[in-house]
Amino acid sequence: MNIIIAHTGDIPETARQLLKISEPEKVFAFYGALGSGKTTIIKAICRELGVNDEGSSPSFTIVNEYRNTAGEAIYHIDFYRIGKQEEVFDFGLEEYLYSGAYCFMEWPEVVEDLLPPETFRIRITVGKNGERILELP
Repeated sequence: MNIIIAHTGDIPETARQLLKISEPEKVFAFYGALGSGKTTIIKAICRELGVNDEGSSPSFTIVNEYRNTAGEAIYHIDFYRIGKQEEVFDFGLEEYLYSGAYCFMEWPEVVEDLLPPETFRIRITVGKNGERILELP
């Protein structure tokens, strides 16, 4: 299944769709080139989940923790700067993945074999007219 985002105004509806399609999964892996929109889509999903914090890509901090209006934790992890898999054990990746909280990951390739089998994977590509194409399982 594919979802096409032709305009930025379509992003909130896409976020709602992704949450509905992925139920009951809470661990998401986003694949795509730099600038493909991974962070933008994750921020939109977080807003749909009730996060008021604008958020940013955790490229330097690796993990951002947000709280929604109900006080529930939501994790945004960016593996872009992780050079080898052993580094993820230093910050307790497994605790995030198996916490029962929503967990959104960018650049998950480095930890692919550590991801739970039920991880909801989304591949994002940029079309010839700038649209974003989300390939879903």
